[in-house]
Amino acid sequence: MFGVAALAVAWGATAGETSGLPLPRFVSLRSDEVNLRTGPGIRYPIDWIYARKELPVEVIAEFEAWRKIRDWQGTEGWVHQSMLSGRRMMVVMGASRSLRSSDADSAEPVAVLEAGVLGRLVQCPRNRDFCRVEVEQLQGWLRRDEVWGVYKGEWLE
Repeated sequence: MFGVAALAVAWGATAGETSGLPLPRFVSLRSDEVNLRTGPGIRYPIDWIYARKELPVEVIAEFEAWRKIRDWQGTEGWVHQSMLSGRRMMVVMGASRSLRSSDADSAEPVAVLEAGVLGRLVQCPRNRDFCRVEVEQLQGWLRRDEVWGVYKGEWLE
């Protein structure tokens, strides 16, 4: 699909332009307080306030300096581009998941992560079912289908 190199274009578009980056794409929230609006501008009402810095979100549309995002629970709305970061994060999905010592189902668990736990995506090798993640300075491997924040065919190195 595409790798991190394809996403390494400068963040931030000037008024009247879009970023030129692929849609959809994953980013994360830059602040502990991010207003989610019903439309692309400050004149639109605030629908929700995110209070979770580094939460992964998916950019699904752009309008000037505004990005329409979707979170891991399906909530959609508009945020200003300055509230987003290119830092790749993930959130654990479903039930408790074993953080493994290597990229194999048989690998020893390093920790058990509860659903909703945030972590940083370190690496998602090409043609592999696992991604290397970091959660509170602890690194290990999770299956791609256990996290939200990376596309099925996407690779990060």
